[in-house]
Amino acid sequence: MPTMTHRTAILLASLALAPLTAQAGGLILYEVGSDNVGLANAGAAARAQGPATLASNVAGMAWLPGTQITAGAQVLHGNLRFDTDGNTNIGGGDSGNAMDWAPGGSLFVTQALEDGWSAGFAAYGDFGLDINYENAWSGRYFLQNGSLTGMTLMPSLAYRVDEQWAVGIGLRAFYAMFDTQLALDNDPFGLLQRDDGRLAYQDNDLGYGAQLGVLYEPEPGTRLGMSYTSEIDVQFDDDLDLQNLGPVAETVLRNRGVLEASTRIDMHLPQTLTLSLYHQLDAQWALLTSLNWQDWSRFGEVGIDLDSATPRSITQDANYRDTWHASLGTQYRFDPRWLWSLGLAYDSSPVDDEDRTLSTPLGETWRLGTGLTYALDDRTDLNLSYELVWMGDMEIDQQKSLPLGDPKRVSGELEDAWIQALSVSATWRY
Repeated sequence: MPTMTHRTAILLASLALAPLTAQAGGLILYEVGSDNVGLANAGAAARAQGPATLASNVAGMAWLPGTQITAGAQVLHGNLRFDTDGNTNIGGGDSGNAMDWAPGGSLFVTQALEDGWSAGFAAYGDFGLDINYENAWSGRYFLQNGSLTGMTLMPSLAYRVDEQWAVGIGLRAFYAMFDTQLALDNDPFGLLQRDDGRLAYQDNDLGYGAQLGVLYEPEPGTRLGMSYTSEIDVQFDDDLDLQNLGPVAETVLRNRGVLEASTRIDMHLPQTLTLSLYHQLDAQWALLTSLNWQDWSRFGEVGIDLDSATPRSITQDANYRDTWHASLGTQYRFDPRWLWSLGLAYDSSPVDDEDRTLSTPLGETWRLGTGLTYALDDRTDLNLSYELVWMGDMEIDQQKSLPLGDPKRVSGELEDAWIQALSVSATWRY
């Protein structure tokens, strides 16, 4: 059985861990500042309509002639407000809107080489999101703010085997940034009227993985694509930054060696598999669809190592489950220079309702996207796309036992939660 020192250290590590799992499930983003936003990911691994195919299927660049460049920018914004109910036993204000404006960008470059070979490079952010509650809100002992974001840099290579088949591989360097903060109760019995303390944790790491892709065109205008991205391991290693502790708590934690403890958190970005179809119905209409699997159950198992007077290693299971994505879309060329896109998608939830927490405010989602692409000339396209991600109502009832005082409880609902994405991009061909 763990000693009191172990239990205290594990408690503090778990507090630091909470926002880590918050940013994950369902937040491998399909929105990377490209025309894929307007299709809600429908047909992503099969379209091969520009350099942004590198984000969804590296084999697609084998269909792109010459040198092509796509640069994109986007902004994400949402509504994530938590309304407490009568079961909450923590005083404080409301959560505010925890979804700040989040800008992003991307760059994709492809180059056709000789003998069926193509090379490419991609830089894009497709992972994570910030959650930023009010500092004095009722759930501050569970989370005040946290972010886990990632940037992918990926050189890649594709080979056109024949008129029908192409294969590709991309080597991913993934830069992950983690930052979290929550309050610590300095007055657990309500007698001293002390201000809260604070726990903060911040680090970054570089992980590596791969993307493998296959593209098959049985006849002109019909393409089937399959893309696999490998698991990526990242590791965060930092001291627990404990601030403004009351004298009793500080003395106890210092005597137990927790104040000087270093905490390492091991995380596994999930592997994914995508199957897509692109089918040109006629000169104007095309039909697109995708199916996707993401291995979130593996991500939910996070390792924690504590380097204190009595080192300890544990694995915390956030009870994540694998997710599934299905999308359907269409493209309509109503003018030689104009292409309209429309897509609808569904993603299953990475957590059951009883496992949803303030640091994992996630559920099943629906995406509705639309976009317009305009050809300035034979070599330049401009795209404007918009997408609404609807999460709806999500109930949360969360409790946490602390070393002193009664258990903390926050209960209520996230009502009408949504995220929207606006993307602009340009493609040049040489």
